[in-house]
Amino acid sequence: MTSTDIPEGFEPHFRKSPLTDPWEPLYSKKTDKAVIFGLRLAKPHTNGRGLIHGGLIASLSDNAMGYSCAQVTGWTTSFVTVSLTVDFVGSAEIGQWLAIESDVIKTGKTICFVQSLVKADNAVIARASATFRVVPKKG
Repeated sequence: MTSTDIPEGFEPHFRKSPLTDPWEPLYSKKTDKAVIFGLRLAKPHTNGRGLIHGGLIASLSDNAMGYSCAQVTGWTTSFVTVSLTVDFVGSAEIGQWLAIESDVIKTGKTICFVQSLVKADNAVIARASATFRVVPKKG
């Protein structure tokens, strides 16, 4: 795999956001139980030392976990983050493939619990967990 290859099954992410626009191109892959985020790390994703920025990890983990709650519940409702925790256990550099793989722990009528592993070229560099409030979809 070269530094520009995109792993099989990933497609351009289906939803855009003003926050993530500068980080494009973003990719995602839907499974029955999650939406996996992915991107090839580049300079806009780094801190002043040239390593992946923790804010990027936190933001994309939040997105991936929220979309995973939606995937598990059939996209019938929306979710708002109540709490988000990220533990940084490694780092990543430009050119590596970053993937955020989520696991929905429990969903209910008012809340969803989810966790994720953030991997750079398959090595875990962070773990995140979140609680989301279930809210009715607008319009």
